[in-house]
Amino acid sequence: MQLTTLAMAGLGAAFLVGCAAMSTSHSGSSITKADFGKTPDGTPVEIYTLKNSKGAEAHIMTYGGIVQKLTMPDKNGNYGDVVLGFDSLDGYVADNYVKNCPYFGALIGRYGNRIALGKFSLDGVTYQLATNNGVNTLHGGLKGFDKVVWTARPLPTAHGPSLILTYVSQNGEEGYPGTLSVTAIYSLTEDNALRLDFTATTSQDTIINLTHHSYFNLAGSGDILGNIVYINADKFTPVDSTLIPTGELRPVAGTPFDFLTPTAVGSRINETNDEQIKFANGYDDNWVLNKTAPGELSLAARVYEPTSGRTMEVWTTSPGMQFYTGNFLDGTLTGKGGWVYKFRDALAMEPQHFPDSPNHPEFPTTELKPGETYHNTIIYKFGTK
Repeated sequence: MQLTTLAMAGLGAAFLVGCAAMSTSHSGSSITKADFGKTPDGTPVEIYTLKNSKGAEAHIMTYGGIVQKLTMPDKNGNYGDVVLGFDSLDGYVADNYVKNCPYFGALIGRYGNRIALGKFSLDGVTYQLATNNGVNTLHGGLKGFDKVVWTARPLPTAHGPSLILTYVSQNGEEGYPGTLSVTAIYSLTEDNALRLDFTATTSQDTIINLTHHSYFNLAGSGDILGNIVYINADKFTPVDSTLIPTGELRPVAGTPFDFLTPTAVGSRINETNDEQIKFANGYDDNWVLNKTAPGELSLAARVYEPTSGRTMEVWTTSPGMQFYTGNFLDGTLTGKGGWVYKFRDALAMEPQHFPDSPNHPEFPTTELKPGETYHNTIIYKFGTK
Protein backbone atom coordinates (compact mmCIF):
# COMPACT_ATOMS: atom_id res chain seq x y z
CA MET A 1 0.00 0.00 0.00
CA GLN A 2 1.48 3.33 -1.06
CA LEU A 3 0.48 6.63 0.44
CA THR A 4 0.64 9.89 -1.46
CA THR A 5 0.98 12.42 1.30
CA LEU A 6 0.64 15.46 -0.92
CA ALA A 7 -2.21 14.20 -3.09
CA MET A 8 -4.42 16.93 -1.60
CA ALA A 9 -2.01 19.80 -2.11
CA GLY A 10 -2.61 22.87 -0.03
CA LEU A 11 -3.45 21.16 3.25
CA GLY A 12 -0.47 22.88 4.81
CA ALA A 13 2.75 21.98 6.59
CA ALA A 14 1.18 22.40 10.02
CA PHE A 15 -1.19 19.56 9.19
CA LEU A 16 1.56 17.23 8.07
CA VAL A 17 3.96 18.00 10.92
CA GLY A 18 2.50 16.96 14.26
CA CYS A 19 -1.06 17.60 13.03
CA ALA A 20 -0.98 21.02 14.69
CA ALA A 21 -3.78 22.30 12.49
CA MET A 22 -6.53 19.83 13.18
CA SER A 23 -9.21 21.44 11.04
CA THR A 24 -7.91 21.85 7.52
CA SER A 25 -9.65 21.65 4.18
CA HIS A 26 -9.05 21.60 0.47
CA SER A 27 -11.82 21.83 -2.11
CA GLY A 28 -14.37 21.31 0.64
CA SER A 29 -12.81 18.23 2.26
CA SER A 30 -11.57 18.33 5.84
CA ILE A 31 -10.41 16.41 8.89
CA THR A 32 -11.22 17.62 12.40
CA LYS A 33 -10.48 16.21 15.85
CA ALA A 34 -12.35 16.37 19.15
CA ASP A 35 -12.09 14.77 22.58
CA PHE A 36 -14.54 11.92 23.08
CA GLY A 37 -14.16 11.05 26.75
CA LYS A 38 -12.04 8.49 28.56
CA THR A 39 -12.11 4.73 28.90
CA PRO A 40 -12.83 3.22 32.34
CA ASP A 41 -9.06 3.05 32.98
CA GLY A 42 -8.70 6.78 32.21
CA THR A 43 -7.22 6.58 28.71
CA PRO A 44 -8.29 9.59 26.62
CA VAL A 45 -10.27 8.85 23.47
CA GLU A 46 -10.43 11.11 20.41
CA ILE A 47 -12.89 11.24 17.54
CA TYR A 48 -11.95 12.38 14.05
CA THR A 49 -14.42 13.64 11.45
CA LEU A 50 -13.51 13.05 7.82
CA LYS A 51 -15.57 15.06 5.35
CA ASN A 52 -15.44 15.07 1.57
CA SER A 53 -16.40 17.93 -0.72
CA LYS A 54 -19.81 16.35 -1.40
CA GLY A 55 -20.82 16.60 2.28
CA ALA A 56 -20.44 12.96 3.34
CA GLU A 57 -18.91 12.44 6.78
CA ALA A 58 -17.20 9.59 8.65
CA HIS A 59 -16.70 9.94 12.42
CA ILE A 60 -13.99 7.57 13.66
CA MET A 61 -12.92 6.97 17.26
CA THR A 62 -9.47 6.00 18.45
CA TYR A 63 -11.23 3.54 20.76
CA GLY A 64 -11.58 0.35 18.72
CA GLY A 65 -11.14 2.27 15.46
CA ILE A 66 -14.92 2.52 15.64
CA VAL A 67 -16.93 4.25 12.90
CA GLN A 68 -19.31 6.08 15.22
CA LYS A 69 -21.22 7.86 12.45
CA LEU A 70 -21.35 7.69 8.66
CA THR A 71 -23.58 10.08 6.72
CA MET A 72 -24.52 9.48 3.10
CA PRO A 73 -27.15 11.07 0.81
CA ASP A 74 -30.45 9.45 -0.08
CA LYS A 75 -32.18 9.66 -3.46
CA ASN A 76 -33.43 13.17 -2.63
CA GLY A 77 -29.98 14.40 -1.66
CA ASN A 78 -30.70 14.37 2.07
CA TYR A 79 -27.83 13.16 4.24
CA GLY A 80 -28.46 10.64 6.98
CA ASP A 81 -26.51 8.34 9.29
CA VAL A 82 -26.31 4.78 7.95
CA VAL A 83 -24.53 2.96 10.82
CA LEU A 84 -25.58 1.89 14.30
CA GLY A 85 -23.76 3.15 17.38
CA PHE A 86 -23.97 5.48 20.36
CA ASP A 87 -23.92 9.23 20.88
CA SER A 88 -21.07 9.05 23.42
CA LEU A 89 -18.22 6.78 24.48
CA ASP A 90 -20.26 5.71 27.50
CA GLY A 91 -22.45 3.52 25.32
CA TYR A 92 -19.47 1.56 23.98
CA VAL A 93 -17.99 0.82 27.41
CA ALA A 94 -21.25 0.25 29.34
CA ASP A 95 -21.56 -3.12 31.07
CA ASN A 96 -24.60 -4.25 29.06
CA TYR A 97 -22.84 -3.43 25.78
CA VAL A 98 -19.58 -5.13 26.75
CA LYS A 99 -21.49 -8.19 27.96
CA ASN A 100 -23.37 -8.62 24.67
CA CYS A 101 -20.75 -6.84 22.53
CA PRO A 102 -22.20 -6.52 19.04
CA TYR A 103 -18.96 -4.79 17.89
CA PHE A 104 -20.71 -1.73 16.44
CA GLY A 105 -18.47 -0.15 13.80
CA ALA A 106 -15.25 -1.65 15.15
CA LEU A 107 -11.95 -2.84 13.74
CA ILE A 108 -11.75 -6.57 14.42
CA GLY A 109 -8.60 -8.54 15.27
CA ARG A 110 -6.35 -10.30 15.79
CA TYR A 111 -8.64 -12.87 14.28
CA GLY A 112 -12.06 -11.92 12.95
CA ASN A 113 -14.84 -14.47 13.32
CA ARG A 114 -14.65 -17.74 15.25
CA ILE A 115 -11.92 -20.21 16.17
CA ALA A 116 -13.19 -23.59 17.36
CA LEU A 117 -12.69 -24.19 21.08
CA GLY A 118 -10.23 -21.28 21.07
CA LYS A 119 -7.44 -23.60 19.90
CA PHE A 120 -5.09 -23.81 16.95
CA SER A 121 -1.69 -25.32 16.22
CA LEU A 122 1.19 -23.55 14.52
CA ASP A 123 4.73 -24.86 13.98
CA GLY A 124 3.92 -27.83 16.20
CA VAL A 125 2.75 -25.69 19.12
CA THR A 126 -0.88 -25.64 20.29
CA TYR A 127 -2.17 -22.25 21.42
CA GLN A 128 -5.17 -21.73 23.72
CA LEU A 129 -7.11 -18.50 23.34
CA ALA A 130 -9.81 -17.05 25.56
CA THR A 131 -13.25 -18.46 24.75
CA ASN A 132 -15.75 -15.60 24.65
CA ASN A 133 -18.48 -17.05 22.40
CA GLY A 134 -19.71 -20.18 24.10
CA VAL A 135 -16.93 -22.74 23.68
CA ASN A 136 -15.30 -20.74 20.86
CA THR A 137 -13.18 -17.62 20.43
CA LEU A 138 -14.83 -14.73 18.58
CA HIS A 139 -13.30 -11.58 17.05
CA GLY A 140 -9.97 -11.72 18.83
CA GLY A 141 -11.02 -12.71 22.34
CA LEU A 142 -11.97 -10.91 25.52
CA LYS A 143 -10.11 -7.73 24.61
CA GLY A 144 -9.76 -7.68 20.87
CA PHE A 145 -8.76 -4.76 18.69
CA ASP A 146 -12.29 -3.37 19.11
CA LYS A 147 -11.54 -2.55 22.77
CA VAL A 148 -8.07 -0.99 22.57
CA VAL A 149 -7.18 2.66 22.00
CA TRP A 150 -5.35 3.11 18.72
CA THR A 151 -2.78 5.81 17.95
CA ALA A 152 -4.17 8.18 15.31
CA ARG A 153 -2.59 10.44 12.72
CA PRO A 154 -4.66 12.30 10.09
CA LEU A 155 -3.11 12.55 6.66
CA PRO A 156 -4.25 13.31 3.12
CA THR A 157 -3.75 10.39 0.73
CA ALA A 158 -4.45 9.67 -2.91
CA HIS A 159 -7.86 8.37 -1.85
CA GLY A 160 -8.95 11.51 0.04
CA PRO A 161 -8.83 12.69 3.67
CA SER A 162 -7.54 9.75 5.69
CA LEU A 163 -6.96 8.68 9.25
CA ILE A 164 -4.02 6.40 10.00
CA LEU A 165 -4.53 4.19 13.05
CA THR A 166 -1.71 2.09 14.48
CA TYR A 167 -1.56 -0.50 17.25
CA VAL A 168 1.12 -2.91 18.45
CA SER A 169 -0.29 -6.15 19.84
CA GLN A 170 2.34 -7.68 22.08
CA ASN A 171 3.46 -11.29 21.90
CA GLY A 172 0.99 -13.41 23.89
CA GLU A 173 -1.81 -10.84 23.89
CA GLU A 174 -5.09 -12.78 24.11
CA GLY A 175 -2.97 -15.92 23.64
CA TYR A 176 -1.71 -15.16 20.13
CA PRO A 177 1.98 -15.66 19.28
CA GLY A 178 4.19 -12.88 17.95
CA THR A 179 4.28 -9.12 18.36
CA LEU A 180 1.93 -7.83 15.68
CA SER A 181 2.26 -4.28 14.33
CA VAL A 182 -0.97 -3.17 12.66
CA THR A 183 -1.84 -0.15 10.53
CA ALA A 184 -5.41 0.62 9.52
CA ILE A 185 -6.08 3.55 7.21
CA TYR A 186 -9.60 4.92 6.79
CA SER A 187 -10.18 7.14 3.76
CA LEU A 188 -13.34 8.99 2.73
CA THR A 189 -13.27 9.31 -1.04
CA GLU A 190 -14.83 11.87 -3.34
CA ASP A 191 -17.17 9.21 -4.78
CA ASN A 192 -18.72 8.60 -1.33
CA ALA A 193 -16.80 5.49 -0.39
CA LEU A 194 -15.34 4.61 2.98
CA ARG A 195 -12.11 2.74 2.29
CA LEU A 196 -10.13 0.73 4.84
CA ASP A 197 -6.59 -0.48 4.12
CA PHE A 198 -5.07 -2.90 6.63
CA THR A 199 -1.39 -3.87 6.80
CA ALA A 200 0.43 -5.84 9.49
CA THR A 201 3.78 -7.42 10.24
CA THR A 202 4.83 -9.90 12.92
CA SER A 203 7.90 -10.80 14.96
CA GLN A 204 7.17 -14.54 14.72
CA ASP A 205 4.84 -16.93 12.97
CA THR A 206 1.24 -16.12 13.83
CA ILE A 207 -2.29 -16.04 12.45
CA ILE A 208 -4.24 -12.96 11.44
CA ASN A 209 -7.66 -12.10 10.05
CA LEU A 210 -8.62 -8.42 10.22
CA THR A 211 -11.98 -6.99 9.23
CA HIS A 212 -14.51 -4.23 9.91
CA HIS A 213 -17.84 -4.60 11.68
CA SER A 214 -20.18 -1.69 10.98
CA TYR A 215 -23.89 -2.40 11.31
CA PHE A 216 -25.54 -0.78 8.30
CA ASN A 217 -29.10 0.48 8.02
CA LEU A 218 -29.37 2.38 4.74
CA ALA A 219 -32.83 3.71 5.62
CA GLY A 220 -31.65 5.08 8.96
CA SER A 221 -34.41 3.29 10.88
CA GLY A 222 -36.52 0.12 10.93
CA ASP A 223 -35.48 -3.41 10.02
CA ILE A 224 -33.43 -4.49 6.99
CA LEU A 225 -35.70 -7.28 5.72
CA GLY A 226 -36.68 -5.28 2.63
CA ASN A 227 -33.08 -4.60 1.60
CA ILE A 228 -32.22 -6.14 -1.76
CA VAL A 229 -28.88 -7.98 -1.54
CA TYR A 230 -26.50 -9.36 -4.15
CA ILE A 231 -23.51 -11.47 -3.07
CA ASN A 232 -20.88 -12.42 -5.63
CA ALA A 233 -20.36 -15.99 -4.43
CA ASP A 234 -21.18 -19.42 -5.84
CA LYS A 235 -20.41 -21.18 -2.54
CA PHE A 236 -20.57 -20.68 1.22
CA THR A 237 -19.06 -22.45 4.23
CA PRO A 238 -21.78 -24.33 6.16
CA VAL A 239 -21.40 -24.43 9.95
CA ASP A 240 -22.27 -26.63 12.92
CA SER A 241 -24.57 -25.60 15.75
CA THR A 242 -21.80 -23.46 17.33
CA LEU A 243 -21.29 -21.62 14.00
CA ILE A 244 -17.94 -23.29 13.24
CA PRO A 245 -17.38 -24.30 9.59
CA THR A 246 -17.61 -28.00 8.82
CA GLY A 247 -14.94 -27.65 6.13
CA GLU A 248 -17.36 -28.08 3.24
CA LEU A 249 -17.64 -25.49 0.47
CA ARG A 250 -21.32 -25.85 -0.42
CA PRO A 251 -22.89 -24.44 -3.61
CA VAL A 252 -25.45 -21.72 -2.89
CA ALA A 253 -27.67 -22.89 -5.75
CA GLY A 254 -31.06 -24.05 -4.50
CA THR A 255 -30.47 -22.76 -0.96
CA PRO A 256 -31.50 -19.60 0.96
CA PHE A 257 -27.84 -18.53 0.60
CA ASP A 258 -28.11 -17.85 -3.13
CA PHE A 259 -27.88 -14.08 -3.60
CA LEU A 260 -26.41 -14.22 -7.10
CA THR A 261 -29.80 -12.90 -8.16
CA PRO A 262 -30.56 -9.78 -6.06
CA THR A 263 -33.03 -10.89 -3.39
CA ALA A 264 -34.76 -9.29 -0.40
CA VAL A 265 -33.07 -10.21 2.88
CA GLY A 266 -36.38 -11.26 4.40
CA SER A 267 -37.60 -13.46 1.57
CA ARG A 268 -35.94 -16.67 2.85
CA ILE A 269 -34.50 -15.71 6.23
CA ASN A 270 -37.16 -17.65 8.15
CA GLU A 271 -36.98 -20.94 6.25
CA THR A 272 -37.46 -23.37 9.11
CA ASN A 273 -36.36 -26.42 7.10
CA ASP A 274 -32.84 -25.06 6.59
CA GLU A 275 -30.56 -26.00 9.50
CA GLN A 276 -28.04 -23.31 8.58
CA ILE A 277 -30.69 -20.62 8.99
CA LYS A 278 -31.82 -22.18 12.28
CA PHE A 279 -28.31 -22.34 13.74
CA ALA A 280 -27.89 -18.54 13.52
CA ASN A 281 -31.57 -17.56 13.65
CA GLY A 282 -30.97 -15.85 10.33
CA TYR A 283 -27.85 -15.18 8.30
CA ASP A 284 -24.49 -15.26 10.07
CA ASP A 285 -22.36 -17.09 7.54
CA ASN A 286 -19.29 -16.82 5.35
CA TRP A 287 -19.63 -16.65 1.59
CA VAL A 288 -16.74 -17.83 -0.63
CA LEU A 289 -16.28 -14.87 -2.94
CA ASN A 290 -15.81 -15.39 -6.65
CA LYS A 291 -12.27 -14.31 -7.54
CA THR A 292 -10.20 -14.54 -10.70
CA ALA A 293 -7.01 -14.42 -8.61
CA PRO A 294 -6.15 -14.47 -4.87
CA GLY A 295 -5.94 -10.98 -3.41
CA GLU A 296 -7.87 -9.39 -6.27
CA LEU A 297 -9.81 -6.24 -5.35
CA SER A 298 -13.28 -7.12 -6.60
CA LEU A 299 -16.98 -6.64 -5.93
CA ALA A 300 -18.19 -8.80 -3.04
CA ALA A 301 -21.75 -7.57 -2.53
CA ARG A 302 -24.33 -4.91 -3.27
CA VAL A 303 -27.23 -3.67 -1.13
CA TYR A 304 -30.20 -1.57 -2.24
CA GLU A 305 -32.64 -0.01 0.21
CA PRO A 306 -35.83 0.91 -1.74
CA THR A 307 -37.28 3.56 0.59
CA SER A 308 -34.23 5.83 0.73
CA GLY A 309 -32.87 4.74 -2.62
CA ARG A 310 -29.44 4.29 -1.05
CA THR A 311 -27.11 1.64 -2.41
CA MET A 312 -23.92 0.19 -0.96
CA GLU A 313 -21.28 -1.80 -2.80
CA VAL A 314 -18.70 -3.83 -0.88
CA TRP A 315 -15.30 -4.35 -2.51
CA THR A 316 -12.46 -6.35 -1.00
CA THR A 317 -9.24 -8.27 -1.52
CA SER A 318 -10.40 -10.93 0.98
CA PRO A 319 -11.41 -14.44 -0.11
CA GLY A 320 -14.60 -14.44 1.95
CA MET A 321 -17.31 -12.25 3.44
CA GLN A 322 -19.42 -12.78 6.55
CA PHE A 323 -23.01 -11.61 6.04
CA TYR A 324 -24.85 -11.02 9.32
CA THR A 325 -28.42 -9.82 9.78
CA GLY A 326 -28.49 -8.47 13.35
CA ASN A 327 -29.89 -11.71 14.75
CA PHE A 328 -28.62 -10.99 18.27
CA LEU A 329 -30.01 -7.47 18.57
CA ASP A 330 -32.77 -7.83 21.14
CA GLY A 331 -33.94 -4.36 22.18
CA THR A 332 -31.66 -4.09 25.21
CA LEU A 333 -29.40 -1.44 23.63
CA THR A 334 -30.50 2.13 22.95
CA GLY A 335 -28.37 3.91 20.40
CA LYS A 336 -28.03 7.28 18.72
CA GLY A 337 -31.05 9.52 18.93
CA GLY A 338 -32.84 7.12 21.28
CA TRP A 339 -33.22 4.35 18.68
CA VAL A 340 -33.80 1.03 20.48
CA TYR A 341 -31.91 -1.55 18.42
CA LYS A 342 -34.15 -4.52 17.75
CA PHE A 343 -33.93 -7.89 16.02
CA ARG A 344 -32.69 -7.47 12.43
CA ASP A 345 -32.48 -3.69 12.55
CA ALA A 346 -29.15 -3.76 10.69
CA LEU A 347 -26.88 -5.89 8.55
CA ALA A 348 -23.12 -6.34 8.56
CA MET A 349 -20.89 -7.30 5.66
CA GLU A 350 -17.45 -8.25 6.93
CA PRO A 351 -14.85 -9.09 4.26
CA GLN A 352 -12.31 -11.51 5.74
CA HIS A 353 -10.72 -14.94 5.59
CA PHE A 354 -12.92 -17.90 6.40
CA PRO A 355 -13.86 -18.62 10.04
CA ASP A 356 -11.67 -21.15 11.85
CA SER A 357 -9.15 -21.23 8.99
CA PRO A 358 -6.21 -22.20 11.27
CA ASN A 359 -7.99 -25.51 11.88
CA HIS A 360 -8.85 -26.07 8.21
CA PRO A 361 -5.69 -26.41 6.11
CA GLU A 362 -7.87 -26.69 3.00
CA PHE A 363 -9.00 -23.06 3.49
CA PRO A 364 -6.88 -20.10 2.30
CA THR A 365 -4.11 -19.66 4.86
CA THR A 366 -4.22 -17.02 7.58
CA GLU A 367 -0.61 -17.56 8.65
CA LEU A 368 1.73 -14.57 8.71
CA LYS A 369 5.51 -14.95 9.00
CA PRO A 370 8.30 -12.49 9.81
CA GLY A 371 9.34 -10.59 6.70
CA GLU A 372 5.85 -10.82 5.19
CA THR A 373 3.22 -8.08 5.16
CA TYR A 374 -0.47 -8.80 5.60
CA HIS A 375 -2.83 -6.75 3.41
CA ASN A 376 -6.59 -6.40 3.34
CA THR A 377 -8.59 -3.70 1.60
CA ILE A 378 -12.29 -3.13 2.25
CA ILE A 379 -14.35 -0.49 0.43
CA TYR A 380 -17.95 0.45 1.23
CA LYS A 381 -19.11 2.57 -1.70
CA PHE A 382 -22.44 4.41 -1.44
CA GLY A 383 -24.78 5.69 -4.11
CA THR A 384 -28.47 6.05 -4.97
CA LYS A 385 -30.91 4.86 -7.57
